Amino acid sequence: MSTSLTPAQAWQRLQDGNARFVADAMQHPSQGAAHRAAVAKEQHPYAVLFGCSDSRVAAEIIFDQGLGDLFVVRTAGHVLDTTVIGSIEYGVDILGAPLVVVLGHDRCGAVGAATEALMTGKMPTGFVRAVVDRVIPSLLTHAQLAGPAGGGEAQDDGAAAAAGSGTAAARGPRSVTLPDDDEVRREHVRATVQMLRDYSGSLAAAVAEGRCAIVGVEYTLADGTAHLVDHVGALGV
Repeated sequence: MSTSLTPAQAWQRLQDGNARFVADAMQHPSQGAAHRAAVAKEQHPYAVLFGCSDSRVAAEIIFDQGLGDLFVVRTAGHVLDTTVIGSIEYGVDILGAPLVVVLGHDRCGAVGAATEALMTGKMPTGFVRAVVDRVIPSLLTHAQLAGPAGGGEAQDDGAAAAAGSGTAAARGPRSVTLPDDDEVRREHVRATVQMLRDYSGSLAAAVAEGRCAIVGVEYTLADGTAHLVDHVGALGV
């Protein structure tokens, strides 16, 4: 129940657990009755795991962890809002976790819907659109967009293309060029890592002081591997 791990040690523990999961040699640590009773009084997670809500990406399973090990926050497409950031800050500032993990994955429905919105102008209805609206800015980083229905010149500045509309899809179909699917997903992970540091003064301070690192990870559904995509803070990598 110690939180004395460094960010690099916490990251290594997650890597070791994922390696066991991939090899089908899971130890299922911290899941017995005695440990359950021990953590009932207080929690000391060594990592905050912010991931997608996808049912196939259960953090404690894919990293072979147990009760009290991870402080988990999940939203569709790992999109941020104020309560999500507050929850992550709680894990770092109050519970003392030295590591924050942003966990993306392949075949993500939210990223796929955002890609379709950029390519076709077709937006989902209801509050599902709120998820897509929050994914699109990440994809615009490397997108090239032309004017509605093929008019205008392509441009690299996706933020400018979206200005005044809320999303790039709001004004209808455009000619859009995106990187390949793998790079699109990784860019969303990278953007989320950067937004956490930029939006949260307390997380930025924890990183600057060496108390915490933020890592971006992409999980592959078929083989179970979790790969480092991006990080801020000292990890020794």
